[in-house]
Amino acid sequence: MATSDTALAAPAALVAQLVLANHILAARGVVDGFGHVSARHPSEADVFLLSRSRAPALVTAADIGCYDLEGNPLGEICGAPYLERFIHSEIYRARPDVMAVVHSHSPSVIPFGVTGQRLRPVFHMSGFLGSGSAHFDSRDSVGDSDLLIRSPALGRALATALGACACVLMRGHGSTVAGSSLQQAVYRAVYAEVNARMQTAAMGLGPVTYLSEREAALAAEANDSQTGRAWALWEHELAGTAET
Repeated sequence: MATSDTALAAPAALVAQLVLANHILAARGVVDGFGHVSARHPSEADVFLLSRSRAPALVTAADIGCYDLEGNPLGEICGAPYLERFIHSEIYRARPDVMAVVHSHSPSVIPFGVTGQRLRPVFHMSGFLGSGSAHFDSRDSVGDSDLLIRSPALGRALATALGACACVLMRGHGSTVAGSSLQQAVYRAVYAEVNARMQTAAMGLGPVTYLSEREAALAAEANDSQTGRAWALWEHELAGTAET
């Protein structure tokens, strides 16, 4: 088991994918100067990879470090860590099935968190929302605060609120999604924002017929086998931007 005073090598392939995940989320408008994405270490279940505190679009391989489930860096990192790294550490602790986590402030999702409305799937691409989104209010744990998840205790409260769901809405703050792979977590973060836009539009038109739980489960199963298709497109678009 890795300890906080032990440097742990971050797998180069996963580091490269995590850098790409940061850039994809920024390009899709899910994150801006704020927000973060992490991945669990493939061979050390109690370790995860996360950038230092930096805008996601600017993250490079040199920014990625390893952290334990207390949120402590394993070895030196090249700058200050994210204040909210406990979002990641406590979800990994609570959910052994989770291999990647995305925290964002995507704009179309925010209104659902402050109104208590759940995100529910309005089309097949968001089947992962079949059980609806969970809800977290930091006031239930600490009263009035800056709403940041800046301690293990708040991270545990958020992980408890997430439960077995894929997405938890954070009142006045944003949302967090979890996935069984980095590609799946990025896909879910992107399509949570897309679904929020569509759900808002649909609710303004009249009663909404959401996907049933069975429809959502079948759609999610189909989509999970195709996340690489979306990932390849997003990577291609980033490469095209870099060339211009």
